[in-house]
Amino acid sequence: MSLSFRVLTLLSFFTCLSLLFLQPAHAHPYSAGYTTLLIGKEQTLLSYAIDELSVIELTGADKNKNGMLETDEFDAVKDQFTQSVKKHLVIKIDGEGKEWTSLNNVTLQREGDASKIVLNAVFPPIFPGQAISLEDSLYANDPKTNYVDLLTIQYGNQKSTAALSGKNRSWTMLLTESDWAGLDQGIKQPQQPSINLVGQTDGASSAKSEQEGEVSGWFSFFSLGMNHILSGYDHLLFLFSLLLARQTFKQYAMVITSFTIAHSLTLTLTVLGLIFIPSSIVEPAIALSICYVAIENIFSKKVNNRWIVTFLFGLIHGMGFADLLMEMNLPKSELAVDIFSFNVGIEAVQLAIVAVLLPVLIRLGSWKYSKKAINVGSAIALCLGGIWFVERIFFS
Repeated sequence: MSLSFRVLTLLSFFTCLSLLFLQPAHAHPYSAGYTTLLIGKEQTLLSYAIDELSVIELTGADKNKNGMLETDEFDAVKDQFTQSVKKHLVIKIDGEGKEWTSLNNVTLQREGDASKIVLNAVFPPIFPGQAISLEDSLYANDPKTNYVDLLTIQYGNQKSTAALSGKNRSWTMLLTESDWAGLDQGIKQPQQPSINLVGQTDGASSAKSEQEGEVSGWFSFFSLGMNHILSGYDHLLFLFSLLLARQTFKQYAMVITSFTIAHSLTLTLTVLGLIFIPSSIVEPAIALSICYVAIENIFSKKVNNRWIVTFLFGLIHGMGFADLLMEMNLPKSELAVDIFSFNVGIEAVQLAIVAVLLPVLIRLGSWKYSKKAINVGSAIALCLGGIWFVERIFFS
């Protein structure tokens, strides 16, 4: 009995066994909140939106287990959700915590598959020379959930952004005299971020960010990129599968370069709104990319021109990387820096992983059992990729 036949037999057994116990998964690797602060001369308005799946995780509201909030389920946990936001989203002015002066509304908004809960509240105004800060501790005690709060600050005709994630959960801005002079006397409802809306109004920001002990704009997106790839197990498994096959150093370099160029290209084009392919297509395609590379590792005696396949699949992975940023209303004045910082964060992690793996894989190539080890590793990758594909097609 050949090794390939034994591998495929075991793979089929474990895949079938896994599918028997596979249940629709409601937990998601990234929980994203969207906070908008609209600063005016008379009041400060906060609007906070979060997807309904996160609300279900936080409140246990999904009694019928269908992965959606029905109207009666939402009404039952509305107060609980409101108190949670009030506790974990803290606004301070000159270091003093402020409570909202009024709660405008808490609503469940249906937008197809992108349903969300939106809370609007009014806070006291900020005056010239004062610092305003926001601290978000939601999910702080839940290590299993990667939470990010995509923050947009609007003041007059100016706009600023930050991504609060990981240990960087606070933002601070000092409002100057000129900033305050440009504020609106009366403020309107802030615009909620939605898919493919990118910076409809912006201006050159003159407000000063307090960066000591706080998260600055570019670094927050750099950290977001790092966290995004570290929590993206499918992307990491694809990278591992690409490197697993025996190759020359030149081939490794071409594979890594082609993957970087491809995903950077589609990430940028997707965030800019120039291309758009729904996640219902992108996510299963990412799982299939793992399966394809794993099968090639098992059955190909020699891997040639892998950089071409890597480039094509890298275009798909770039769309997956863009899923968070494309939902944020990024101002045009900060768009280039935010995308670049996010992408550099992804690359920093990838290069670190390659630096660790490459010497081990090159050493593995000279081992007499290297082909068996490659087949076993690829079989595991194929199994996981197949399970993710089925889950994303039928249970998402």
